[in-house]
Amino acid sequence: MTDFQDRDDRDASALPRRTAARTAKLASLPLGIAGRAVGGWGRRLTGQSAKDVNAALSAKAAEQLFEVLGTLKGGAMKFGQTLSVFEAAVPDEMAAPYRDALTRLQSAAPPMSGKQAQRVLAEQLGRSWRDRFREFDDEPTAAASIGQVHRGVWHDGRQVAVKVQYPGADEALRSDLRQLQRFSRLFQALLPGTEVKPLLAELAARMDEELDYRGEAESQRAFAKAFAGDEHVLIPKVIASAPKALVTEWVSGTPLSKIISGGDTATRNEVGALLAEFHYSSPARVGLLHSDPHPGNFLLVEDGRLAVIDFGAVARLPHGIPHHLGEMTRLALDGRSEELMQLLREAGFVRPGTELEAEDVLAYLAPFTQPLATERFHFTRKWMQQQAMRVGDTRGRDFRIGRSLNLPPEYLMIHRVTAGSTGILCQLGAEIPVRAIVEKWQPGFTEEDD
Repeated sequence: MTDFQDRDDRDASALPRRTAARTAKLASLPLGIAGRAVGGWGRRLTGQSAKDVNAALSAKAAEQLFEVLGTLKGGAMKFGQTLSVFEAAVPDEMAAPYRDALTRLQSAAPPMSGKQAQRVLAEQLGRSWRDRFREFDDEPTAAASIGQVHRGVWHDGRQVAVKVQYPGADEALRSDLRQLQRFSRLFQALLPGTEVKPLLAELAARMDEELDYRGEAESQRAFAKAFAGDEHVLIPKVIASAPKALVTEWVSGTPLSKIISGGDTATRNEVGALLAEFHYSSPARVGLLHSDPHPGNFLLVEDGRLAVIDFGAVARLPHGIPHHLGEMTRLALDGRSEELMQLLREAGFVRPGTELEAEDVLAYLAPFTQPLATERFHFTRKWMQQQAMRVGDTRGRDFRIGRSLNLPPEYLMIHRVTAGSTGILCQLGAEIPVRAIVEKWQPGFTEEDD
């Protein structure tokens, strides 16, 4: 037995379960940020430059963000992982420390002890669970928001990944999301241009799906069947599942986080195109949309395929992406403001009685269609920052228009996942033929679809 396995079950790495303790840790984030801001004003008064002071404050806030959200796991870490794909929208002068801290949240968290993991597996797979494996590594290979992954060899010789849910994850997830919603306005300042409050509301609404690994297994089986034999995408097959344990085929590859930080241009472009194809094609091919787009869930395998893991969050789209969405995108791209406005009203994006000028709405939406205006588009952090600043400027027209528009519930998840996938493309700096991909998979985008 290793030192890791021999540690007492009360080890500090275990998931903190007491609500009061978790609340105090979460409360320390906004309080710490506010306290450092006050200290920063004092240092400016003593002659230090605003730039130097802001850089120091950002670095400390980012380190605290990782330490608190990462250590708590549960909803706190899930929130941090979801935020991580939007760091491309943060202005460069303050982004670097957050980029590092949030990227670490994508695939790392303090693990639970070996004894705890074994206890969960015995409860979920039966007392003789070890007999189902030729080998099982008690030390986890990865630890994330509500569970950790162990490597093993199934009884038939297949290499497998074993996902084990943390004891108390359900209690921690619910508690964290309640507390984070209380602090949503303060967290908004960390990532300007990101809608924190509805993001937290969506995470809370999908909590039960995340916690039930049987539902995740069902979704993963559907994706694996639809993409079986695909030349570009690899979905590991499910081998066994239980409410709090999941066994799937093991896949090895280069995490997207490494490609983002050090990949060459050709690899970035290749991965970006694969990611976009997977995102836009899944609703048509599977009737589902993978709804947890952060780099920790994607790997580039040796044969050039994009491996996709973690299907705990999916949007059910049995009829694919709505036809109206493709039509609206095309009308905005073509500058047909009156037709666009009429369709927006019909589809519920403009509430009855709301008075808006068609040209103003077009001016708000058209920049989002810019990637589709040319054969290839170069997704960059600068472009995403411009969009975030444009719609997040409370003094600007676009902010007012954006607040006047309505996002129907059936479009909420599609919007958030598309924004997250776009964030990864901007992190990659990928230049890809996204228009051709959208033309192929998005109903309503081409005139022929009408």
